Amino acid sequence: MRSLNETHDPSLSSWVATGNIAGTDFPLQNLPFGAFRRGGSSEAFRGGVAIGDQILDLGAAHTAGAFDGLAARAALAGSQPTLNGLLALGHETWAALRLALSRALRQGSALEAKLRDCLVPQTAAEYALPVAIGDYTDFYTSIHHATNIGRLFRPDNPLLPNYQWVPIGYHGRGSSIAVSGQQFPRPLGQLVAPGSQVPRLAPSQRLDYELELGVIIGTGNALGSRVAIDDAESHVFGLCLLNDWSARDIQGWEYQPLGPFLSKNFATTISPWIVTLEALAPYRVAWTRPACDPQPLPYLDSPALRVSGAFDIQLEVLIETEQMRAARLAPATVSRTSYRHAYWNVAQMIAHHTVNGCNLQTGDLLGTGTLSGPTATEAGALIELTVGGKQPLSLPNGESRTFLEDGDAVIMRGWCEVPGATRIGFGEVRGQVLPALA
Repeated sequence: MRSLNETHDPSLSSWVATGNIAGTDFPLQNLPFGAFRRGGSSEAFRGGVAIGDQILDLGAAHTAGAFDGLAARAALAGSQPTLNGLLALGHETWAALRLALSRALRQGSALEAKLRDCLVPQTAAEYALPVAIGDYTDFYTSIHHATNIGRLFRPDNPLLPNYQWVPIGYHGRGSSIAVSGQQFPRPLGQLVAPGSQVPRLAPSQRLDYELELGVIIGTGNALGSRVAIDDAESHVFGLCLLNDWSARDIQGWEYQPLGPFLSKNFATTISPWIVTLEALAPYRVAWTRPACDPQPLPYLDSPALRVSGAFDIQLEVLIETEQMRAARLAPATVSRTSYRHAYWNVAQMIAHHTVNGCNLQTGDLLGTGTLSGPTATEAGALIELTVGGKQPLSLPNGESRTFLEDGDAVIMRGWCEVPGATRIGFGEVRGQVLPALA
């Protein structure tokens, strides 16, 4: 579990003035990584670091001589079209670069004059996937979500017995993952009308979002090896926001016996910025399991995990309808929760994924699954908020939703805020539903 160091000092300020504004997602204590270029240009995408409302171009900063040693090697690797080269260098190199960036961007840094020309306004940038994603595994780590969904389909037995023993996951589709701003047509699939036994091919009528976090794998493990629970986080570069769109009516027909397929593979959207695990150190909290529940098997448990294996990341979902955009109304918040409520955590996901010898690779993405809290207003999907569509959700402009309609945009935000530490954020992930293809 990574500890606090000088980069977390809340008294630090930056010569990039907007990095010091209260409430910014990207103060000096954050420094998340992404891939960008100037909007509308033919430039190659390259690695950058968010500070305030600006992006520090890693390649330009390296050319300007801002780094040396491990940090220089890391900055050069991070200046490529994806961050995979940087991720493969390991956590000591990531930490060296983050420390060098912190010092270079601090108020009074001798590098200010050199680096000012290496900044690009975020409003002038466009983004690509920050990493080339090889494999995508989506987990099911929220017991509140699992129980809520179970009640809809199995009222007498909502939580299957293996859930409290096994971090459940399935292999998702990597090719349809896109960065924030993704627009996609309403998916088609086989649907079965109530009371019918014969399916038909039609557009989904129960399209949903799923509020998740994405875990970005930095260094992998060899095929046939396993990652121990206390070593698991050393393989993680950082976390991002993730929306795993779901067609609930397609899912209900296809998911037995082998799980989700067309109901999930049409679109997944992630945020442009990866917040490093090191930046999240001040917001760690104890990971707990109710004493009355089965306790994890030894390969999924450790004293260090119990002390600080969870993260208090605040999460929010907003919906923006076409009517809202036309009237220039702000998107409506529909739920808020925290990642601290997850039943299974980051280290457990990795330890379980590899316990059978499965090899994770640089750039792999693990989804947490829908993150719902213990109360009804903390649900991470519409199927929970509307109790399977039976209780429509009222929006402030008078509209209502059971599931998503064409033109709807879903925005997810995340941030960390605790006394004694600087607030940091993830930015946002946004995606929009278009009409089904003819």
